Amino acid sequence: MSAQTQNVSQGRNATKTLVINGLFIALTLAATMFINVKLPLPGNGGLIHLGNVPVFIAAMVYGKKSGALAGAFGMGMFDLISGWNLWAPFTFVIGGLMGFAVGFLSEKLTFRPAVVNTIAMAAAMIIKTVGYYFTEVILFGNWIVPLSSIPGDVIQVVVAAIIVLPLVERLKKMAR
Repeated sequence: MSAQTQNVSQGRNATKTLVINGLFIALTLAATMFINVKLPLPGNGGLIHLGNVPVFIAAMVYGKKSGALAGAFGMGMFDLISGWNLWAPFTFVIGGLMGFAVGFLSEKLTFRPAVVNTIAMAAAMIIKTVGYYFTEVILFGNWIVPLSSIPGDVIQVVVAAIIVLPLVERLKKMAR
């Protein structure tokens, strides 16, 4: 293969990666913004949304970097657009860590895909629950009120897992 052919191939791969990452950031933003329910609980109380679905798919199909970018930028932009500006830096980190962890675990663990994907999403649930608990402790200055958001965080990831688990292996095959 000539150097010019190799450069063209690398350029196509870079463009494809850029488009895929942009698409999953947009899907995450849209799913977080338009498919959500605010729980009527004290404190933040939890926001149940489907933004985790594209984050998990990006991470499992395209890898940890795509998952991290979708989670960080898609969910972070939601906070900025929705007026939850104080939450945006925390969401950026938590969403990015969730996407990275799901992608990392789904790449590194080598047993049955359904088990690996379930473990990866369980890790994301821990990151989300612990991350937002401490975010609320910081923002509200209270160790008790943030406990009310935990059920919403758990439900959010469980619903995403129910949607993603039956689809993700087929999507991986289609992406290849």
